[in-house]
Amino acid sequence: MRMAKPRSRAIDMPRVAVSAALLHEGRVLMVRRRRPPNARMLALPGGRVEPGEALLTAAIRELWEETAIEAEPLDVLTAVEDRQYDAVGRLLSHYVIVVVRCRWIGGTGVAGNDASEIHWLDAGEVSDDATICASTRKIANQLLVG
Repeated sequence: MRMAKPRSRAIDMPRVAVSAALLHEGRVLMVRRRRPPNARMLALPGGRVEPGEALLTAAIRELWEETAIEAEPLDVLTAVEDRQYDAVGRLLSHYVIVVVRCRWIGGTGVAGNDASEIHWLDAGEVSDDATICASTRKIANQLLVG
């Protein structure tokens, strides 16, 4: 397993990222993340927005890279912040994550890129799995309720 390099300079601004919120046949798509932030946790597929890239385009690209699932972006569902600190309280990362609601087009899902596993979870599984990131659980419940 690759260790994250210690940060040599302070974070000077938040980074923009996207997550793809995909509900299909009553289940929400999640991936188990390989790397920080939230390594080994279940989260919505996503990642950094590339310079000049539209948010909706970035969400679909990240979804494809992590799962090989095709989808259509619908709209921005919400935005969340993720801040990670080291043991002495120094800021390691700060992301503003725009969550894009997507409609499934095709594919069954294969873990790739930053994902070690993919999971389609129903409401009961979302409630019971302790490895789901808190913000992801909230968004998944919102998708599943309607």
